Amino acid sequence: MNIPDSLKYTKDHEWIKIDGDIATIGITDFAQSELGDIVYVEVETVGDSLDKDEVFGTVEAVKTVSDLFIPLTGKIIEFNEELEDEPEMVNEEPYEKGWMIKMEITDHDEVKELMDAEAYKALTD
Repeated sequence: MNIPDSLKYTKDHEWIKIDGDIATIGITDFAQSELGDIVYVEVETVGDSLDKDEVFGTVEAVKTVSDLFIPLTGKIIEFNEELEDEPEMVNEEPYEKGWMIKMEITDHDEVKELMDAEAYKALTD
């Protein structure tokens, strides 16, 4: 299982790449493998400000639909529109082309609560 050291993680199996005030978010390799073939990603919260742990969208796989939880408080500024036509990118490249949203972080203290790669690996073992 691929767990890049450069990212942060949540107990809900989202990964977070932080670049200043902007966070890019997707689901982990573990999450996509548990879900199976992803057929649809829905995010209708672009432009919305959400509190940490609120639902920002859903991911639909052949066998289930799962909510996506925002890992930090902030405003969603972008959705990866390529996923509308190619949701399978989440399965194929969860940490690269399969990213889901970009957000502007409004509470940087919450970053300290995220897991590093080692802690996330322990969660999934």
